Amino acid sequence: MQKAMKIAIVDDEQDMRQSISQWLALSGYDTETFPSAEEALKKLGPDYPGIVISDIKMPGMDGMTFLKKLMGTDSSLPVIMITGHGDVPMAVEAMRLGAFDFLEKPFNPDKMTQLAKKAANARRLTMDNRQLRKELSDGGQLMKKLIGTSPVMERLREDILDLGQADGHVLIDGETGTGKTLVAHALHAVGARAGKKFVLLSCAALEEEQLSKRLFGPMQPEDVQLPAIEEARGGTLVLEDVEALSESLQARLLSAINEQGTPAETRIVAISNLQEQDRTCEDVLRPDLFYRLAALRITVPPLRQRGEDILALFTRLSEQFADEYGCDAPQVTAQEAAQLLQAPWPGNVRQLINVAERAVLQSRRGSGTIASLLMSENEEMQPVMTTEGKPLKEYVEAFERMLIDNTMRRHKGSIASVMEELCLPRRTLNEKMAKYGLQRADYLG
Repeated sequence: MQKAMKIAIVDDEQDMRQSISQWLALSGYDTETFPSAEEALKKLGPDYPGIVISDIKMPGMDGMTFLKKLMGTDSSLPVIMITGHGDVPMAVEAMRLGAFDFLEKPFNPDKMTQLAKKAANARRLTMDNRQLRKELSDGGQLMKKLIGTSPVMERLREDILDLGQADGHVLIDGETGTGKTLVAHALHAVGARAGKKFVLLSCAALEEEQLSKRLFGPMQPEDVQLPAIEEARGGTLVLEDVEALSESLQARLLSAINEQGTPAETRIVAISNLQEQDRTCEDVLRPDLFYRLAALRITVPPLRQRGEDILALFTRLSEQFADEYGCDAPQVTAQEAAQLLQAPWPGNVRQLINVAERAVLQSRRGSGTIASLLMSENEEMQPVMTTEGKPLKEYVEAFERMLIDNTMRRHKGSIASVMEELCLPRRTLNEKMAKYGLQRADYLG
């Protein structure tokens, strides 16, 4: 579940601090109070996970000076100012300096709660965006998102690390929903351009004239963005749906690439989502452009080729959704594990995310099964499970690994608790964990 948003309440009057704190705490907020701006500044850093409510008139440092210091530290921090009757001009000045809003005394507590909720939502969005930017610039964090121990995923991570250090342009292809854009982010984050610009542009999202302008310019005086080819200079330009480029835009892109010389000043990562039967990106792009973009190439594997990674992904996703919805993750039976492994997954990881969320929601209601979800997702699947295409031993081992992994995760690495729940002697559990590459240290805490 989401953590309660913090609210820092700054007021020199104790009764006012306490009444605001009690009211907002009843609304589900995590409040903390400060008798002065000086005391509050010791706690309120640039990434304070909440909002601030402050009186304007206080002894020592007043609210306006306090606001200026907060805005200098973190201009996105929502600050709600409390003003006395007749202080509206001062409140307007506070808004000009960056205050989120103001309340005039005496104020309605419900109005304060509504304003706090609005400010908290804005702060949560800011913090989420900051965390996303941090993750997208952290190669280690991105590589952790590429979950899986299957040979195809091991190879994918090796390719990303190898090609991330290279300087040539890259073509990423693969089926829809496999995570090609995540791979593009990872390529940028693990390479020498990690601290430089990363610009993402979908070639299929704009009409040709708009796309030409966004990619190459010229921009109008009122435009705040540079053309993408300029904006990404020195960094990475990612072109999603590159096959959607018209012939004229392909020619301009080729000219821009040729003008850069070697090594390329700006690295271009092209992502192909071409799904038409018997047609590839090579068939659609002009040959000279294709071979420039495909100097280095990564094909992201479909989910159905990732074996027991499917169970690991499903477990991780269902736990995340269960935490978000405040309920327990559904328990996967042996039959459901086999069916997860056998499903064709035409939508790949994106489809698995949808199934995991729906499984959690129906588990919370106490109805439905994972098997029924899979049957509705994949009409061609048969209700009677078979081992066609794989030895039964592989299904058994995949389920066994998932069961031990889930139990270790639930008991936070307590070997004794896992032994008791699974009725396994210590030696057998150790042997199976070694066999499946499970380390107790990964579950502690």
